[in-house]
Amino acid sequence: MSRKELAERVDVNPQTIGYLERGDYAPSVELALKLAGVFKAPVEALFSLKPFAPLGRTLKELRG
Repeated sequence: MSRKELAERVDVNPQTIGYLERGDYAPSVELALKLAGVFKAPVEALFSLKPFAPLGRTLKELRG
Protein backbone atom coordinates (compact mmCIF):
# COMPACT_ATOMS: atom_id res chain seq x y z
CA MET A 1 0.00 0.00 0.00
CA SER A 2 1.39 3.40 -0.89
CA ARG A 3 1.56 6.37 1.45
CA LYS A 4 -1.09 8.04 -0.67
CA GLU A 5 -3.46 5.07 -0.41
CA LEU A 6 -2.97 4.80 3.35
CA ALA A 7 -3.46 8.54 3.79
CA GLU A 8 -6.72 8.39 1.85
CA ARG A 9 -7.99 5.51 4.00
CA VAL A 10 -7.38 7.43 7.24
CA ASP A 11 -8.19 10.90 5.84
CA VAL A 12 -4.81 12.62 6.26
CA ASN A 13 -2.23 14.17 3.95
CA PRO A 14 0.30 11.66 2.54
CA GLN A 15 3.04 13.82 4.07
CA THR A 16 1.62 12.96 7.51
CA ILE A 17 2.23 9.27 6.83
CA GLY A 18 5.86 10.07 6.01
CA TYR A 19 6.23 11.97 9.29
CA LEU A 20 4.78 9.00 11.17
CA GLU A 21 7.14 6.56 9.44
CA ARG A 22 10.17 8.64 10.43
CA GLY A 23 8.96 9.16 13.99
CA ASP A 24 8.69 12.92 13.47
CA TYR A 25 5.00 13.08 14.41
CA ALA A 26 2.94 11.69 17.27
CA PRO A 27 -0.54 10.82 16.01
CA SER A 28 -3.76 11.67 17.77
CA VAL A 29 -5.56 8.79 19.43
CA GLU A 30 -8.14 8.93 16.65
CA LEU A 31 -5.51 8.64 13.91
CA ALA A 32 -3.68 5.85 15.75
CA LEU A 33 -6.93 3.89 16.04
CA LYS A 34 -7.75 4.46 12.36
CA LEU A 35 -4.31 3.21 11.33
CA ALA A 36 -4.62 0.17 13.57
CA GLY A 37 -7.99 -0.53 11.99
CA VAL A 38 -6.55 -0.38 8.48
CA PHE A 39 -3.87 -2.92 9.40
CA LYS A 40 -6.19 -4.98 11.63
CA ALA A 41 -3.58 -4.77 14.39
CA PRO A 42 -3.54 -3.54 17.97
CA VAL A 43 -2.39 0.05 18.36
CA GLU A 44 0.57 -1.22 20.41
CA ALA A 45 1.84 -3.08 17.35
CA LEU A 46 2.15 0.24 15.51
CA PHE A 47 3.03 2.77 18.22
CA SER A 48 5.07 2.67 21.41
CA LEU A 49 6.56 5.13 23.87
CA LYS A 50 9.85 3.25 23.47
CA PRO A 51 11.52 3.04 20.06
CA PHE A 52 11.01 -0.26 18.27
CA ALA A 53 14.03 -2.43 17.59
CA PRO A 54 15.30 -2.28 14.01
CA LEU A 55 13.23 -4.55 11.78
CA GLY A 56 16.29 -6.49 10.58
CA ARG A 57 17.26 -7.38 14.14
CA THR A 58 13.70 -8.35 15.03
CA LEU A 59 13.44 -10.65 12.01
CA LYS A 60 16.82 -12.22 12.83
CA GLU A 61 15.67 -12.95 16.40
CA LEU A 62 12.42 -14.47 15.16
CA ARG A 63 14.29 -16.78 12.80
CA GLY A 64 16.63 -17.90 15.59
